[in-house]
Amino acid sequence: MEHIRYQQFAPGAENQEKTPGDKPKHSKRGFASMDPEQQRAISREGGRAAHQQGVAHKFTSEEARAAGKKGGEAVSRNREHMAAIGRKGGTNRGKKKNNATPEENTL
Repeated sequence: MEHIRYQQFAPGAENQEKTPGDKPKHSKRGFASMDPEQQRAISREGGRAAHQQGVAHKFTSEEARAAGKKGGEAVSRNREHMAAIGRKGGTNRGKKKNNATPEENTL
């Protein structure tokens, strides 16, 4: 066994050609390196556990509305950002209008 370990770390070992399949691109450890379906399954279990313990929170429509309003107010304070959004919307509308057929333009 000692002999095998020594061969792996021998001075000339790193000079050998390695194929791309030899070394993984990222670690196989951790949540982020898992298969997306496996991540969803684990997350689903966590959500179920939270609801069973009574510590999960479900937003009511009123709470969601208030949160959306608060976010919208924060974004709309930045006039430059809002102007950029409007400018982009206007140019996209113009592009759609120019690409439309003559029948669609009369609507």
